[in-house]
Amino acid sequence: MQYSMKVLAVAHQAAKWHVEQRRKGDAKEPYVNHLLEVAALVASVGASEDVICAALLHDAIEDQKIPAKVIEELFGAAVAGLVEKVTDNKELPPEVRKAAQIAHAPHLSPGAKLIKLADKICNVNSLTSSPPAEWTTERRLAYVEWCQMVVAGLRGTNMKLEELFGEAAEGAEKAHQQAA
Repeated sequence: MQYSMKVLAVAHQAAKWHVEQRRKGDAKEPYVNHLLEVAALVASVGASEDVICAALLHDAIEDQKIPAKVIEELFGAAVAGLVEKVTDNKELPPEVRKAAQIAHAPHLSPGAKLIKLADKICNVNSLTSSPPAEWTTERRLAYVEWCQMVVAGLRGTNMKLEELFGEAAEGAEKAHQQAA
């Protein structure tokens, strides 16, 4: 399979798996937009094909309950392994999941770190441009603070993405503090 054909096949499958899913923000944009944004960010810093593919599928297990074995059968063990590394255990309480992300971030593989960093950039940007209506200013600021703690464990992964995250977090803090 050619490089672009594999990535396109993964993007197509991700779109099918997430077809009914929407972002939490007021705009309720299709979730596939988020997956494409994360993949574009990792691609922009020269990530491998498997990392780009895993970025497109990074929420398939967590949100759509797609077994890792299915991802492996369709797109290979490397892609499935990366997706597993960035998947939260939704059976745990939210605070435990958040603490686990902070604790595990420094120990992720380089490809998983790129995906996690790109995901946090996109999530913080989305929170700024289209926050969930029911989220208070305090909850929004707490989310940005938590993302900063996760990203602290990813430092040294990629300077460009780290700078983009810093800009996103700073913009989010300013926007949400002004709204308070």
